[in-house]
Amino acid sequence: MNSVFETLSGTQLPFSVEMFPPKGQLTLDAARQVVAGVAKARPDFISVTCSAGGSGNSSQTVDIAALIQDEFSIPGVAHLTCVGATRAGIEAEMARMKAAGVGTVLALRGDLPAEGNAAGGDFRYAKDLIPLLKQEGFTVAAAAYPEGHITCLSPQDNIRHLREKQEAGADFFITQLFFGNEAFYRFHEPALAAGVGAPIICGIMPFLGKSQIQRMIFMCGSSLPAGIIKLLAKYEDDPAALRQAGIEYACEQLVDLANHQVDGVHVYAMNHPDIACAAADALADKGFRA
Repeated sequence: MNSVFETLSGTQLPFSVEMFPPKGQLTLDAARQVVAGVAKARPDFISVTCSAGGSGNSSQTVDIAALIQDEFSIPGVAHLTCVGATRAGIEAEMARMKAAGVGTVLALRGDLPAEGNAAGGDFRYAKDLIPLLKQEGFTVAAAAYPEGHITCLSPQDNIRHLREKQEAGADFFITQLFFGNEAFYRFHEPALAAGVGAPIICGIMPFLGKSQIQRMIFMCGSSLPAGIIKLLAKYEDDPAALRQAGIEYACEQLVDLANHQVDGVHVYAMNHPDIACAAADALADKGFRA
């Protein structure tokens, strides 16, 4: 199985991209087109999302992660959620990943069902899933929340949860999106002080429209800096200009993070290769990528 650490060793600034399985028919063909575009940005790895419970479109997740590796020689990271999942179901998913040669997994709880519980599942949190993945030889990533998970109101608890994932065996972290880098810097210092030594890769998503950013705020609990509010007001009647402004803002975030020598950057490109390429170009222009 391939580990992303094999490619990140010695990398000046680890740079990665997230994609999700395209909807509709000819899924792998559609995914192949997305990966072909994203590959032009030369990411160190590409992560692939999945649905909750270790089921749903998880089959596509593994197939696409394998496609990324086999056809494009880029390490693929498969997301795996555990809410509502049984141990047998997770073991079946791990077997599929091993057979496909996918060696790195992003372990997540996943979204709770509408009724607010995960009845019948054998796992409550991502930290409960991580040891099982480690026992089977996977490299494991976990989520970090610079502004806290939407259900976590205490900054202290947020750091404690991060430390617990590390103690469970997480090899590195990828953060939830944030629109203001100061949110990450405020989070990172106490995380280090608490003994979190695993690399924390910063996740950045450009805003492409007003409705999208509203969804992100309420889904993720991310704060909205004044600069973005002004851009939304300035370009609210020009969708194309607003999209470009959102990409440029995200690129400025990435460059600032690189200047602060973060452990890596991860772009939520939403299956838009031009976003991945713009991010890579912005970092290359400042000397952070070859």
